[in-house]
Amino acid sequence: MSPRSAAVNEELRRRSRERLLQAAVELVNERGYEATTLGDIADRAGSARGLVSYYFPGKRQLVQSAVHRLMHRTLEEALEREPRTEDGRERMARAVDAILGLARDRTVLMRQHMAGLLQAEGFVRCPEQQRLAELLRDTVVRYGSRDADADYPMLRAQLMGAVFAMVLPNVGMSISPLRAELFRLYGLDWELGTPPDAEAPGGGCERDLSRFFATGSPAVDQSK
Repeated sequence: MSPRSAAVNEELRRRSRERLLQAAVELVNERGYEATTLGDIADRAGSARGLVSYYFPGKRQLVQSAVHRLMHRTLEEALEREPRTEDGRERMARAVDAILGLARDRTVLMRQHMAGLLQAEGFVRCPEQQRLAELLRDTVVRYGSRDADADYPMLRAQLMGAVFAMVLPNVGMSISPLRAELFRLYGLDWELGTPPDAEAPGGGCERDLSRFFATGSPAVDQSK
């Protein structure tokens, strides 16, 4: 049997990393950060425990990358859903609703994420975080910003502040007043995006997160 090609090995490594990201999101969402170990994540992903450190320096970095993946894929899905639109105000509304919706539907996960950002290492610079930043910056540009370098950090700060207000234990605010304030700041009509009262019964919280992670088994050509 011939050795696997470099391309196949790279694809296997990529999918292994994806499984770790998905497992981290699922377990922290179910149990919380402190109750989730790297061993738990490796077991859920079906990976060797030593493989986790190959991809991530530690649990904090892994969990932040996993949540940033969930955030950027949720945002991407919201921005590109049908009917697709290039209207900047509609896209801004969808972006706000996507991030606030995560805080409402994945409260434990987003609470742990916000707590992690307050640690000494702050933001973890990773492909997932960079993609989230690109999508939010593009949203600001399409909204009509003349100075995206200043307006993007402001949007990010406003969203983070709203998420923080929603996930505070015992005193967290509901989504509607925070959405109303952000919509007022950006001059958006309440009917844009996905108003909370327009959602299907049961809300938008799905247990299956697999669509956000490319974890399928690749076809391996052993002849290469």
